[in-house]
Amino acid sequence: MPKVSSVTVPYAAYLRVYEPLAAFPQPERGHWERYAKRETLPSYQDELRRSLADLLPTPPVPVPVHESDDAFVIVLDGVVCVCPWRTRLRGWQALDELPGELPAPVLDAAIPPVVRRQSAADYDRWLERNPDARPWIRTSTWQVPINWFVLVSDDEREYEQKSDESGSEGVGVPRLRYRTPMVQARRRIARGLKALKDSIEEGPLIDGLVDVGRWLEEFHPRSYVELDYGGLVHSLPQDFLEEDHSAADVAEGIAALRVGDEDGAGEAYARLVERWRVARDRQFAN
Repeated sequence: MPKVSSVTVPYAAYLRVYEPLAAFPQPERGHWERYAKRETLPSYQDELRRSLADLLPTPPVPVPVHESDDAFVIVLDGVVCVCPWRTRLRGWQALDELPGELPAPVLDAAIPPVVRRQSAADYDRWLERNPDARPWIRTSTWQVPINWFVLVSDDEREYEQKSDESGSEGVGVPRLRYRTPMVQARRRIARGLKALKDSIEEGPLIDGLVDVGRWLEEFHPRSYVELDYGGLVHSLPQDFLEEDHSAADVAEGIAALRVGDEDGAGEAYARLVERWRVARDRQFAN
């Protein structure tokens, strides 16, 4: 399977769900069983490069014509778990969100209104046939949302300065990720929501947690949740990656709220905001 390019795309982080093969109906399960046995599987960089390459033609192709049959695969305790890309579905969803993220002139220049209208009509027709569809992957650009860190623990943090993944020149690249069982992620969301609602009642962090919690409820209970810094490791300084323990800060803040220590919670939140300002500022560096 050829790569579109060897260029490293540095700005996307991911929240993924890996479901065991038993969660998939036939014939899809058979497809993933065969797929998982391949010697070489594509990386997250390959997926992102392909999506970006579709934006180069005139007019651009913001959503693939056909759904991807690729996935990310992990094997834990002898169990094969799969995270389908579902690039087409995620493309439609991302297109829906663009008007709130880009100025209208920029959006119209990048993806003309007629192209967006056609894609929206295609999505509506597709949803009529697939009302229960949901993605296995969520993407965030230039930062990791704070609510994602509620799902994981600092002792699940995996940081490698040189992982076994290949970079643009075929050498090892950094990797920073967390991986946790679904039951743990759901339990942490429930505890976090209770502490937050008892203290601040409402706000974007609560709304984000509720949204993520509802999404996770749609998957098999023996799934795994992965928070992956993805391409962010290429844009953040090494000392940032080495010293970043955002999951620990989030856990500390929630624990402080649980015992009524608002000052302690505020200090933990301030550390997070200041740390991630460095990453967000890089979005506008050029």
